Amino acid sequence: MGNKALDYTALTIGIIGAVNWGLIGFFDFNLVSFLFGSMTWVSRIVYALVGLCGLYLISFYSHSGERV
Repeated sequence: MGNKALDYTALTIGIIGAVNWGLIGFFDFNLVSFLFGSMTWVSRIVYALVGLCGLYLISFYSHSGERV
């Protein structure tokens, strides 16, 4: 985990994705579709970025016990 900017960017995008899923689950409101349209190329890019950041954040588990 040497690149803190990448870590924070991935974490921020992951949190945005989690908030969107929370809105879908609790209120049946999709913020990404509301902002960018239903499955437009922009919304697909947003979903792809959230997915890639989620995969990157899996690597945080291997470093969760380390002290800095």
